[in-house]
Amino acid sequence: MSDMLDLLHRRRSVVVRDMVPPGPDAGALEAILRAGLRVPDHGKLAPWRFIIFQGAARTAFGEVLRQAFVAQEPAAEEERIAFEAARFERAPVVVAVISKVTSDHKVPEWEQVLSAGAVCQNMLVAAAALGFAGQWLTEWYAYDPLVTAQLGLGEGERVAGFLYFGSAKETPQDRPRPDLERITTEWHPAS
Repeated sequence: MSDMLDLLHRRRSVVVRDMVPPGPDAGALEAILRAGLRVPDHGKLAPWRFIIFQGAARTAFGEVLRQAFVAQEPAAEEERIAFEAARFERAPVVVAVISKVTSDHKVPEWEQVLSAGAVCQNMLVAAAALGFAGQWLTEWYAYDPLVTAQLGLGEGERVAGFLYFGSAKETPQDRPRPDLERITTEWHPAS
């Protein structure tokens, strides 16, 4: 148990620009995805699904990102357009985690959305346990209608996050964390 707590206490996102190959191979990626399945899921709805981008698919999806960005920013310079088109090429593997809400269900929508967030966190922890770097991003393209259409998002679906996986160029520095005492209170009944 102390190994698990140690992993949770030292897990750190690695900025995608600081990732390099290799990324998770097929076996490691499957282990990461399976860890994502082990989250609270009230009602056994599985309110999430995954879309994997690796190899040439990352470059091909870049054309979708290019078109969507140009539609939003028609006066953008080519250098910026190229940057936007290359977003999925920043890491060896990108996994889109799609939140899939079943409306009019006894399990509230909020709990279904939180379950998708838990999937993302479990996958980041699993990647760290396997020695890989990871970062959870949404950015503009998670909300762009052209992009979400190309992802095949249906009714009640949204991008919970794009998870980027690779190897860290160097050991990531920790960021300041909130002071536990400042953000923690204990409730007591009124006297």
